Amino acid sequence: MGEVVIYKSDNNQIEVSVQLDKETVWLNQEQLTQLFNRDRTVIGRHIRNIFKEGELVEDLVSANFAHTTQHGAIEGKTQTKSTKYYNLDVIISVGYRVKSHQGTQFRIWANRVLKEFLVKGYAINEKRLQQKEQEVKLLKDGIHILTRAATLAIEEKASENAILEIFAKGLSLLDDYDHEQLDIRGSTKRDANYPSLKDYQTIIKAMLTEFSSGVFGKEKDNSFESAVKQIEKGFGNQDFYPTLEEKAATLLYLIVKNHAFVDGNKRIAAACFLKFLEQNNMLYTTAERLIINNDTLASLTLFIASSKPEEMETVKRLVISVLNRNR
Repeated sequence: MGEVVIYKSDNNQIEVSVQLDKETVWLNQEQLTQLFNRDRTVIGRHIRNIFKEGELVEDLVSANFAHTTQHGAIEGKTQTKSTKYYNLDVIISVGYRVKSHQGTQFRIWANRVLKEFLVKGYAINEKRLQQKEQEVKLLKDGIHILTRAATLAIEEKASENAILEIFAKGLSLLDDYDHEQLDIRGSTKRDANYPSLKDYQTIIKAMLTEFSSGVFGKEKDNSFESAVKQIEKGFGNQDFYPTLEEKAATLLYLIVKNHAFVDGNKRIAAACFLKFLEQNNMLYTTAERLIINNDTLASLTLFIASSKPEEMETVKRLVISVLNRNR
């Protein structure tokens, strides 16, 4: 059974619960009697004649829908019952036969509702398709990156274990993730140098020229400021997030998940994450390499965005582990 919508006549004297399913609307005989204000035997006779005269084929325009009913007020038991429903073609045909103004009004309403329903369904499917295309692109990009690394190792005549050596950290992280052994704490314990809210907003403003959206970076509420302030909190002399890695991971997570902006939440979160690392001299490793590359940052941000609320600690620990091991 699909979505249920309520039909009301212009004078509000008729109200019928209408089933939307298989791109049409469905009513049973009882509902048809309410709609056309005719006796059930009259409605039944019209339906039989529609099929008898070959105007419509019964198997194509009717369906049995199961629904649960109460059985016995004292016992409080329920039972499943099957009821025959008829689609819009039958409803219109019955309407012409009883020459009902109410039937005409219903037909106009039903066609409008169906159009809205189909447009909404198309929009939802279009969004899902775009998400799938993005996932496929990320997967393809990942395969290309692995291929380039493997090819480089072969061209340089590296040892047989070169590929494993190149991806050792990644494989280790996957193993720790599978066995729930990701790092709980960061490795850098020193006072944080917090960028101000204005510092972050300056970065967001600078990003406006990179994206064509007219609502990129437009704040919906105060949840962005809340995320920025959250990592500074503590109890007495004890920080809630004792290490710089924990603060950075929490900042990235909160900005992504708070959805403070009309558009650009993930991109802004990643940029603020990098700003925090830079201001705390953590953006580069001791070997003067970026502590996190573009692909890893994008993957972690998307991982956070697609995670469930109950997975918060796990995804934050993954970010912490990446930062710890890249130091």
